[in-house]
Amino acid sequence: MGVREAWTDERLDDLSKKMDQGFSRLDAEMRALNGRFDSLQKTLIQIGFGFGAALIALIAALIGTIATQL
Repeated sequence: MGVREAWTDERLDDLSKKMDQGFSRLDAEMRALNGRFDSLQKTLIQIGFGFGAALIALIAALIGTIATQL
């Protein structure tokens, strides 16, 4: 199959429609992916706060234990 020398208006219109459809699908997929990343970020922030609270509680317990031993 050789290189096409000329494109008809109909062929160019078909190509344009296919390109638009492809970009529309890609846009929808990217929006879904962004939603998943937002959800992951929220979960990681919650886990971080949980670990922070646990660390503060551990430090408070250690300080309390040390204070009672003096």
